[in-house]
Amino acid sequence: MMDRGSVSNTSDDGDNRSIVDQRSLHINCGGDKVVITNSSHKITYQADNNETKAATNQHFENWGVSSTGYLSNDIYIITPTFALPENSPAFYKSARQSLVYYAFCLENGAYNVKLHFMEIQFSNEEPYSRLGRRIFDIYLQGELFKRDFNIKEEANGTRKPILKEANVNVANHLLEIRLYWAGKGTTLIPQRWNYGPIISAISLCHSSLGPGCGAEKTIHRTNYLLIFGITGALLAVMLLALGLYAQKRCRGDKNTRERDLRAQGLQTVCFTWRQLQAATNNFDEAKKLGEGGFGSVFKGELSDGTIIAVKQLSAKSCQGNREFVNEIGMISGLNHPNLVKLYGCCVEKNQLLLVYEYMENNSLALALNGESAPNLDWAVRQRICVGIARGLEFLHEGSMIRMVHRDIKTTNVLLDADLNAKISDFGLARLHEEEHTHISTKIAGTIGYMAPEYALYGELTEKADVFSFGVVAMEIVSGKSNTKQKGSADHVWLIKWARKLQQTGDIMDIIDPVLEGDFNRKEAERMIKVSLVCTNSSPLLRPTMSEVVQMLEGEIEITQVLSDPGLYEHNFSISKPRGTDTHGSSSTSGLTDQTETTMKSSVSSTDLYPLYPESMILNSTVDFSSSAF
Repeated sequence: MMDRGSVSNTSDDGDNRSIVDQRSLHINCGGDKVVITNSSHKITYQADNNETKAATNQHFENWGVSSTGYLSNDIYIITPTFALPENSPAFYKSARQSLVYYAFCLENGAYNVKLHFMEIQFSNEEPYSRLGRRIFDIYLQGELFKRDFNIKEEANGTRKPILKEANVNVANHLLEIRLYWAGKGTTLIPQRWNYGPIISAISLCHSSLGPGCGAEKTIHRTNYLLIFGITGALLAVMLLALGLYAQKRCRGDKNTRERDLRAQGLQTVCFTWRQLQAATNNFDEAKKLGEGGFGSVFKGELSDGTIIAVKQLSAKSCQGNREFVNEIGMISGLNHPNLVKLYGCCVEKNQLLLVYEYMENNSLALALNGESAPNLDWAVRQRICVGIARGLEFLHEGSMIRMVHRDIKTTNVLLDADLNAKISDFGLARLHEEEHTHISTKIAGTIGYMAPEYALYGELTEKADVFSFGVVAMEIVSGKSNTKQKGSADHVWLIKWARKLQQTGDIMDIIDPVLEGDFNRKEAERMIKVSLVCTNSSPLLRPTMSEVVQMLEGEIEITQVLSDPGLYEHNFSISKPRGTDTHGSSSTSGLTDQTETTMKSSVSSTDLYPLYPESMILNSTVDFSSSAF
């Protein structure tokens, strides 16, 4: 769309040639021709949908575009990865990446330049995608207009339009707009190549045109038959959509799962159904490792000899589909020697399968209390305890995606062939936002490991994981389960017993008798003291996980251990959970070691490996009434 101004006659060789100088220009960058209409005017944006390659130029009648950088597969036109707001102008449905724009044959004078931007590749709603940072510089007529321009920050979010205006002078009938990537921002998140400068639309207007700027008047004609027809069609479509939604609400169909997975911007391997079918011998029952709330888990072997654990999502689980996608998004962005590795996933044949590294020695719970458990000498126990602490330290402080695990326990600590500890079960994890001091959430976790402030008030910080770690550490040093004392509803009895031994000076009596006295006394004392400090009833008095690692390795002194009678002179039990969510079981009068109540299974290592038979799980999102400590 252009508005034609003066016609100047030039004659270099005696011939008269007319050169028409334009005074306005509107371009839909990377998209088709679109017409933007308001109540009285309409503006036509020219199409810019021709494919370009690195270091190439394209010239049109009165403007041109140049690609200025190499991109994979020569993809310089991008479309939204996520759905845009319904009221977004049509030119935001596409954008061109890594480029220079030229406007030719402009009438000289002052121009108003409008640059339309929207971040359409990243999303603030997806854990992994929202980490992406696109930073570039903007030059107008060779002069720096914006340095380190970040669309997401300027618009205060993704999928939000942002308009940048500038007044420039044209003296030689040419205007240049250059977007320059200066090597800043992310380069691999959410995917490779998603970091170059992008622009959605450009408008140029000569100062003489005023606010109309190349707009055409709109002629209004009222067509009542058309209005009634469209209204009726919309009502029919809405009714049909409601019917389809009600019918398919809990069908975790393949297309929905694929969209969820793509929305995460995952960097995981996509396995085929045939690969996993062959690896598990057609999901042979003999290869089944366990049965969880979301379906079966099978041991498998890939063609290259890699042993894997394949988690098969149950078709019945509607809630499970969302939890699984959440787990993929969390784990795919994390890599640490003390975290279970997610190899990839499969979304074929109307199923969702997750592929994990196989843990030869099952869970820490079975290693400590199982009938055919491996021999855990003191050196191994010390290494396991430090490994768990390092894994939590990474989740809390070391990873780009900071998170609180929420369900640290011995069944969620797996052991590899060398008895190295790896933390599993990120299905209950919630992103830890730095700007929040705590996350208020409904209770979901395991009785006996939950911190009191979380169990009673729903206040979740990383200190809840510290408390759970303290319980696990005491289980490692004592060889006893915190949830196995027969005939007791006291779910912190192990810690309570340890504090009584501390008061009488007999704290070393808690050491596992299986060790037969063969242990490092200094390390054992440190582990016991760390456990007691971590399980303090006040989260403010608990150390951070980085401090815990230093304490366990003897690098810093352990904070003085208080007796903490306010919590441990009374039973820490949860007597009346008030109902469940819409997917849970009905309310029950109490939860004890003799009443195993599993309301809604979480994504857990208990899906990968058999659950310790007497562990207490509260996996539903449940509100608890306040009960005295």
